[in-house]
Amino acid sequence: MSYSPLLTDLYQLTMLAGYLEEGMADKPAVFDIFFRHNPFQGGYAVFAGLDTALGYLENLQFTEDDLEYLQGLEIFRPRFIDFLRSFRFRGKVTAPPEGTVVFANEPLVTIEAPLAQAQLVETALLNIINFQTLVATKGARIVHAAVDGTVLEFGLRRAQGPDGGVSEARAAYIGGVRSTSNVLAGKLFGIPVKGTHAHSWIMAFPDELTAFRAYAEVFPDTCILLVDTYDTLKSGIPNAITVAQELRSQGHELVGVRIDSGDLAYLSREGRRMFDEAGFPGVKIVASNELDEYVIESMRSEGGRVDIYGVGTRLATCAGEGGGALGGVYKLVRIGDRPKLKVTSDVAKATLPDRKRLLRAVAPDGSFIQDVLCLADEDIAPGATVYDPSNPLQFVAIPQQARFVEIRGVVMEDGVRTAKSPPSLDEMADRSRDQLTRLPQGCMRFINPHKYKVSISAGLNELRLQLMDEVQRGYK
Repeated sequence: MSYSPLLTDLYQLTMLAGYLEEGMADKPAVFDIFFRHNPFQGGYAVFAGLDTALGYLENLQFTEDDLEYLQGLEIFRPRFIDFLRSFRFRGKVTAPPEGTVVFANEPLVTIEAPLAQAQLVETALLNIINFQTLVATKGARIVHAAVDGTVLEFGLRRAQGPDGGVSEARAAYIGGVRSTSNVLAGKLFGIPVKGTHAHSWIMAFPDELTAFRAYAEVFPDTCILLVDTYDTLKSGIPNAITVAQELRSQGHELVGVRIDSGDLAYLSREGRRMFDEAGFPGVKIVASNELDEYVIESMRSEGGRVDIYGVGTRLATCAGEGGGALGGVYKLVRIGDRPKLKVTSDVAKATLPDRKRLLRAVAPDGSFIQDVLCLADEDIAPGATVYDPSNPLQFVAIPQQARFVEIRGVVMEDGVRTAKSPPSLDEMADRSRDQLTRLPQGCMRFINPHKYKVSISAGLNELRLQLMDEVQRGYK
């Protein structure tokens, strides 16, 4: 999927024009993408969107039509238009693999490039990474709530536009939602496509049973019937049982039924009982209608017997407490040979300067202990003292038996991907599933989750305090 270089905010272009006039366009710069709070008031996030972002960077180029439009705005000088004509991204990108579990205040993606190149890509990268990481996280939460149930994504009609619908299906897959109703996403990404039929199919026929029979005749081996158009228990399921018997007599089996309204926990329990008593224990019960992790968890606690959860609106729009947007930001951490940070009166909100490594302390059993940020050239080993980034007076020692794992690696050099081929979506989804099982107990809780510790090294702590002091003394 390609994106226009005009997918940006105007101020990125005005800054580029200013950098060019000031002779700063080629000055080396380093930017970090990170978010300040875990989404959904949860205990983690699932990183996604990297492959899409790298594709954007690789193909970044202004067309003559783009340049003609910018010239028509009458705010840019001819020299700047000529500069854009040969503009390409030739920078370095460091990031974790997609599907990696990440946390607030950790650098997800680091861009190292001439200042003009690094500045222009801010808006598009945030758009891609913020949305897909948010969706992957929501998907992981929903899959966790479903436990051993299957989750089907069908949020296209409620997604944020066509591109949002496609990106959402991709990111949800990374979070563990491994099928979609979105046919285009199926084609582009190889995601299995699933679906049933709408209420309009039932209403288009003289009666419900006729509609069921017609659908079963067309799709005898993949038949899932929507049973709540009129009355789920008095009409829909009895008619579905009749069709199931007819299919079996012809050598086929009814795959399942979908319930899209009403008390889903109660209706799924009763539906399971009715199918079991009729001799169809293999018929799957699909539930849909404004589902999310909280509704699914509630249904399960009430004894619901749902096999497949169809999740649309609340996944596609990332609805819920702390949802709606990830809030990722893009901050300058080094320019030329000088580390930089954004300073506020609250040390907890000051950014972390300079190039950094992101390490994960892992216990002998493979479980995650905590993450540590250190300077790129800083040596750190188990037993080291690390500091709370929001309160430098609080510190702990990394257990001696732990080992450190590098979370990120270089994924693009000189504007070209370092990997010959990207990992598959299945590899990304498997990584997410595996890493979520390694989190400390309580991190997966929906309400008041355990707070996973992210610390900074002694060297990074010292540099940040030094730079803050320099800035503050400069204003006295």
